[in-house]
Amino acid sequence: MNTFTKINSNPSLQSTSAEILETKYLREGESIEGMFARVSDTLAGLEEKDQQKFRKEFLWALNNGAIPAGRILANIGVEGLSTSTINCTVAGRVGDSMDSILESNHKAGLTLKAGCGIGYEFSTLRPKGANVSGAGAKTSGPLSFMDIFDKTCFTVSSAGGRRGAQMATFDISHPDVLDFIKAKREDGVLRQFNLSLLITQEFIDCVVNDEEWALSFPVPKKEVDRSELDLSNKEEFIWREFPHSEGYVENEEGLVAQRIYNKMPAKRIWNLIMSSTYDFAEPGFILIDKVNEMNNNWFCENIRATNPCGEQPLPENGSCLLGSVNLTKMIGADGKFDFKKFKKVVKIFCRMLDNVVEINGLPLEAQRKEIFRKRRHGMGFFGLGSLMNMMGIAYGSPESVALTEEISKTMAIEGWKAALSLAKEKGAAPVMDEEFVISNKMMKQRPELEADGFSVGDKVTGSTLFGYSRYMQMIAKEEPKLVKDLIKNGARYTHHSSIAPTGTIALSVGNNASNGIEPSFSHYYFRNVIVEGRSAKKKVDVFSYELLHYNNANGLNEKKAPSHFIAADDVSPEQHVDVQAAAQKWIDSSISKTINVPTDISFDKFEGLYLYAAKKGLKGCTTFRFNPEVFQGVLVKEGDLKNTKYEFTLDDGSKVQLAGDEEVEYDGETHSAANLFDALKEGYYGKL
Repeated sequence: MNTFTKINSNPSLQSTSAEILETKYLREGESIEGMFARVSDTLAGLEEKDQQKFRKEFLWALNNGAIPAGRILANIGVEGLSTSTINCTVAGRVGDSMDSILESNHKAGLTLKAGCGIGYEFSTLRPKGANVSGAGAKTSGPLSFMDIFDKTCFTVSSAGGRRGAQMATFDISHPDVLDFIKAKREDGVLRQFNLSLLITQEFIDCVVNDEEWALSFPVPKKEVDRSELDLSNKEEFIWREFPHSEGYVENEEGLVAQRIYNKMPAKRIWNLIMSSTYDFAEPGFILIDKVNEMNNNWFCENIRATNPCGEQPLPENGSCLLGSVNLTKMIGADGKFDFKKFKKVVKIFCRMLDNVVEINGLPLEAQRKEIFRKRRHGMGFFGLGSLMNMMGIAYGSPESVALTEEISKTMAIEGWKAALSLAKEKGAAPVMDEEFVISNKMMKQRPELEADGFSVGDKVTGSTLFGYSRYMQMIAKEEPKLVKDLIKNGARYTHHSSIAPTGTIALSVGNNASNGIEPSFSHYYFRNVIVEGRSAKKKVDVFSYELLHYNNANGLNEKKAPSHFIAADDVSPEQHVDVQAAAQKWIDSSISKTINVPTDISFDKFEGLYLYAAKKGLKGCTTFRFNPEVFQGVLVKEGDLKNTKYEFTLDDGSKVQLAGDEEVEYDGETHSAANLFDALKEGYYGKL
């Protein structure tokens, strides 16, 4: 049933949406129309000619669903701000020395201060108990140093009023991997981090085949030379990929000699990962081989980390500016998806995002060099779940999977057409014109180079090697001439697409259209938000966009959605994966998606979901199982809140138990029991 095409008007912004829009994105006295005008004027002003034409085009796109990321909406065109228009970055390598660690922490502080989230790999640091060269001591290991970054992020975000965002990645073969997996089981530990494991196909194969897994770390070259170690001894040493070879022994295949610290059944590690994720929703799961295999810049990047939400796997000092198309704006008068309008929005939006590169506001020179060299952006979408409900399509059904793939494919092809057009007009990304020497490793990664007549040692341009990316080869099956022209002329940017979680822009500008690629969380629920001046988070009511639209179309004021509306709990875990896989095929970066699973899901079915995700070709997988004994989430349903009990210990030692939705007075403020408990437990009460 589809009643939404009866009217063309949109429902008014609900109070939560209006409040977030005003506090996060609008400048004093500014309306949403004024914000759009500020953004379009600024971006059009970067054009060398036809500024008035582009001002009109940009404003039209903004009003028809082209929504830049929050940092752009908030900061662009505002004089005197020292914050960036870029949402996310990845740090330079955290080197295995005290100088490098402290320097990395200093750079992280500057990046966070500029409003950018940041990701790091910490498995470049030697394991706990290893010798510290020249100090006659043992190192305390990567996790102890991560705590320094955690405290810096907390301090910077507390001072700035906006929660800092960090991602820590960690290789599955590192000797301290078990500690990393269990890190967040302790209250208040590493709470400014999202944690994700770098999972290799080799490890997955060992799990499936029930084989042993070696935990290892590189041996310093000076130790090899001094001790004349026998690196061919397979019981003590193993050759593996490592982010760099400086100070280590490397063979012709680019593998680094590593000392084996321990061996254990791969399934034992797997079960620990699964149990931690089952109870704590972390660590996340990055299939790093798939990430690098599908990377358009496979010839000049080795990706080891992502931005805080995982939708942007990035090289050292990499950053990405984000933007999302509001799909609820794409329903035509006939109730069908308007692909003609969608293509137009995508084409204009590509130009807008490319212009943001010129005013990135990144604080570090290395970050600025990297973004200008490759000009990558990440265009995605939000409102997919809302769109499905409004069109009468069940999220997760075969019809929804097909539509998701068609939307993603259309966005990809239109984006690369724009990349070609902009390259001809303004020039390709500089990396496209650089020369690269074909190495043994590159030849092994792309055997078709030899088939096409190339040899080791040949010099070729970046645009040529760009054409050998697995992703562009897939695009070539649909648009062969387009890819040939991109190889010949270069592309304006090396990456075009990425699906971010879009939390606050979907809730504010989108009037709570569903986040990113997700189904609607619920059609009526509570959101726990940080409010300036409060000591704990505030609970606010929220309606889904489609329920507001349904009520508006039918003159209703219901909290209960019609029976044909789908929400996250109505979608099976496998259906979540199917929708993500349909989009991932055409997304050249990655996708931030949370697969909601029932609280009572069996452990066997839960762990099988991750293997299913790997088989479907995902680059990453994150699940969420509501577990009231462990944490209180940002989004909470009424039933979960009411049915969860929290126990408080009073000053006299007595205990009191309250339901999560009960209100309690504490320090002169009224809080929900759940939010107060969470703030006290996690140690952020009074520090928000």
